[in-house]
Amino acid sequence: MRPKTTLILLAVFIVLFALVYFFEIKGKGEEETEEMLVDMAPEDVQKIVFKKEGETITFQRDGEDWLITEPLEAKADKYEVDRLADDFSELRIERVVEEVPEDLDKYGIPQKELTLHYKDKEQPLRIQIGSENPLDNTFFAKREDETRVVLIPSSLKSLLDKGLFDFRLKDIFKFETDDVKGVKLKAGGIQWRALKKDEEWYLKRPLESLAQESKIDGILSSLSNLKAKEFISEQKQEEEIEKYGLTDPGFEITVEMPLENREVTFYLNKMEETVYATTSLSSKIITVEDSILADLEKKPEDLRDKEVADFYSWEANRVEIKKGEIDWAVVKDEEDNWQFESPVKEAADKEKIEAFIRKIEGLEAKEFIDPPFDLKDYGLGSPQVEVKIWVAEDEEKTEKVTVLIGAEDEEAKTVVVKNVRFNYLFWVDSAFLKEFPKELEDWKKTEEIPTEKEEEKK
Repeated sequence: MRPKTTLILLAVFIVLFALVYFFEIKGKGEEETEEMLVDMAPEDVQKIVFKKEGETITFQRDGEDWLITEPLEAKADKYEVDRLADDFSELRIERVVEEVPEDLDKYGIPQKELTLHYKDKEQPLRIQIGSENPLDNTFFAKREDETRVVLIPSSLKSLLDKGLFDFRLKDIFKFETDDVKGVKLKAGGIQWRALKKDEEWYLKRPLESLAQESKIDGILSSLSNLKAKEFISEQKQEEEIEKYGLTDPGFEITVEMPLENREVTFYLNKMEETVYATTSLSSKIITVEDSILADLEKKPEDLRDKEVADFYSWEANRVEIKKGEIDWAVVKDEEDNWQFESPVKEAADKEKIEAFIRKIEGLEAKEFIDPPFDLKDYGLGSPQVEVKIWVAEDEEKTEKVTVLIGAEDEEAKTVVVKNVRFNYLFWVDSAFLKEFPKELEDWKKTEEIPTEKEEEKK
């Protein structure tokens, strides 16, 4: 290698080392000794007064939560007020601008002011905040009890720009959805009522049917989490209720909580592009997103559970089939293998039996048949097939699912099915009938014939 080339490479190495040292080693040292404008425990903040542009907002700690006490009394958004307490109790200095400034006006101090009242501290700590530094979007600031002007992080901008509405709790109609045992809905020509029994939802009016749990729970969750887009009235008056169409609203939903001995009725009304809302227990009228209306406009038949039998196939441990001359029972042993219990005592084909159970598990209604009806008209006076499946949900609880199969419509490729739990019938796709065994050999476990290689290994 030539001497000149060696010198060039050496120079490049020195420059790179200097850069690494400056940015990594020296930088880390500076981080370790970074200066703080405030270094207090955020959890000790009991009260915050935030002044900005002629507006004063006062927050008071209430246990784990926060209340707004000025300019009105309301619950505060815990997350947002906690951010104020956290970010300004542990406030880092980006750079000291001037130790003893002669003129604070050139820094725009004070445009905003944050006063923090700490537990066991007689005097509050007041931080005055000025203009935004156009070079790096940091903010000029100073503590009232200090002379120096400093720059504080630009990341505080979104918090400093928030107003009263941003700090308010928006989901003001909150309730515990697990406590709800009944729901009534009236929306135009749609009316229905549902009751909860043993963790299942049942439609009771205008028809009786098992309801799809996720849909009812979804409605309750949406109501409980309604968030205000705007607060229209803090203390609603009759004229305001009438003005926003809440006297005779488009949607009226009553939520029943018998364990708490109370119920709450939600009133929602859409006028032009705005949805207004209030409740029987609230003094406020707010506007909300209209996305909730899609759930409330569902007809009772849209809420029905289409599953013929709600169980998990892997929890099944016994199957009985009656079809013509077939009258069999198979059971699962402790090793998850299936055995015939009757009419013979032999090993059964695990794969075929579990495929059959999954077919029953997956049956869904194409249509419903509601009473009154005569079972004979649908081939269920003497059903062509009866299937019983025992399902062990846990060691102490076992349930029996009984499905009866009636008349088949070959043209529509559907068949009538009844779950004995319900007083209504299902029209389902008839393709699953092909899964039924015709003779014992269909479900008997066949001996696997070893291949030549397996024989050689033996």
